[in-house]
Parts: sequence; C-alpha cells; structure tokens
Amino acid sequence: MSEKIPALDIRNVSHRYGARQALDNVSFSVAPGAFCVLLGLNGAGKSTLFSLITRLFSLQSGAIRLLGRDLQQNPGAALAGLGVVFQSRTLDLDLSVAQNFFYHAALHGIGKAEANSRTKQLLDAVGLADRASDKVRDLSGGQMRRVEIARALLHKPRLLVLDEPTVGLDIGARADILRLVRGLIASEGMSVLWATHLTDEVEPGDDVIVLHKGKKRADDSVASLLQATGAEDMKTAFVALTAEQDLAQGAV
Repeated sequence: MSEKIPALDIRNVSHRYGARQALDNVSFSVAPGAFCVLLGLNGAGKSTLFSLITRLFSLQSGAIRLLGRDLQQNPGAALAGLGVVFQSRTLDLDLSVAQNFFYHAALHGIGKAEANSRTKQLLDAVGLADRASDKVRDLSGGQMRRVEIARALLHKPRLLVLDEPTVGLDIGARADILRLVRGLIASEGMSVLWATHLTDEVEPGDDVIVLHKGKKRADDSVASLLQATGAEDMKTAFVALTAEQDLAQGAV
C-alpha cells in the first residue's frame, strides 16, 4: 500500500438535514494519481458529500483532508489545491469564455499574463481555442462542460472533483468529456473524484466507491468488486451491492 498522502481523505463523515440522514459514517480516500468513481443513485448522498468537500456546507461530524490539509482547521490551504465541477452549470452565460476564465483567475490571485497564457493553453487542450471570444450561451451543453473542466484546472489543482459532470449530455458528448478528463489526468498528473450514477462511465482500472442511501457499500478496484459480487460487469455488481442493503432494510 502506498505511503503517499491521499489526495482526498474522508473520515467518519455524517450529515443530516433535520431528521433525514444524508450521510452515515462515510470513510474513504482517493490515492494520488487515481481516477476514483463515486457511484450512487440519485439521493445516495453524492452531492451532499461534494458540498462538504467544497465547504458549501459546514461539516457536522467527521474529518476531511485535502492533499494532507485539514479542511476545518486550514480551509484556505486545503481548498487551494482543489478544482471543482459542480452538477449545476456555474458559468456566466453573458460573459465570453475567456472572461469566465479571467474572473476565475482573479479569485485565485492569478495575474493577467499568466491567466491569459493558461486560458489559451487549457482551451486548446479541450478543443475550444477558437471559441474564447464567444459568449458562453452560444456553446452547446458539451462545450460548456469542457469549458467548466478547463476553468477548474486554471489554478493548477492537484485534485479535481466532478459531480455528475455528464448529466444532460448525449452519448457522444458524455464520451468526449470522459475521454477529456482521463487524458488530462495523464498529462497533468492529478487525482480525480468522479461522481456518477452511470455504471458505463466506470473503466477497469478505476477505483470505485459505491454510495447508497448515505452509506458506503463498497470501496475497491473494479476487478475486486466483480469478484466479490460474482458479477460479469459493473452494472450487475452495482445492482447486487445496492439491492443487498434494500433487502436488509426490508425494502420492496
């Protein structure tokens, strides 16, 4: 087992919305350089977890460390190495693509010259160098996602977290986004936490965390999960892992 500091370390995290338990004592880690898939149905707790990682919500119990830095004790330093793509679009539709990048750069204290250079480099990497001056609202859904991913990399994060990044996209655009992110990991050497409810977005080399009704149901490699469930593919394994809990709780 690697002794390197995890890119993300979640320890005994629980979260409630009033009487509803959204997360129940969840623990896992993302290894440096790993593509880790957080797999769960809608309502599993994925977005709640992302809101805690990004400090949109305050941590009620447990601990979160980003690149070795405690999120509660040192939030500024912890978040400095984090890039985020939320499920909901966060681009300003009335600004140009480049203007969205420059605003993000200013928030991170990046100077104009570096921001301009990084913007050109990243837009070229995602195949949108020719759209820098276009307003965001003139882009397709898939192009907007590519812009958001590129923008999230502007401050050179070591950890990229994406919450259902392919939601609402067609099959071709989904494949493009996955290929883009996996390629960027290889070139930038970062770690990724990719949240999805789609088992076909999981590849054999990925680490997989199965979250179901706020509880962690599995945390292992694809090969190990298939072996443990006796399944031939991730869809069958996922059904087995989540149905088991429903059965234990007396669900129909």
